[in-house]
Amino acid sequence: MTVIAILELTLKPECVTDAPAIITETLEATRAFEGCLGCEVTVDNADETHVAIVERWTSAEADAAYRAFRATPEGASRLGEVIADRKLTVYTVREDI
Repeated sequence: MTVIAILELTLKPECVTDAPAIITETLEATRAFEGCLGCEVTVDNADETHVAIVERWTSAEADAAYRAFRATPEGASRLGEVIADRKLTVYTVREDI
């Protein structure tokens, strides 16, 4: 079943200018990871420090493998340099509804 992961980021206000380059760099590896169907970046119209990254995965297992990869030294990203807070929510697409 397809999985959608929404990663909500709160950027450090002083990093709003630098964040797009770091997010782009981070998403290169995400998009290339096996099972990733794509990613979109959205920015809150009322608050440029509020960013949501919407990821689509082929399965919960693919998403879990990606999260495990990001927890390793090889998978570490520079996002921590520009974010003040984050929240990850993972959803399963219900294709029967």
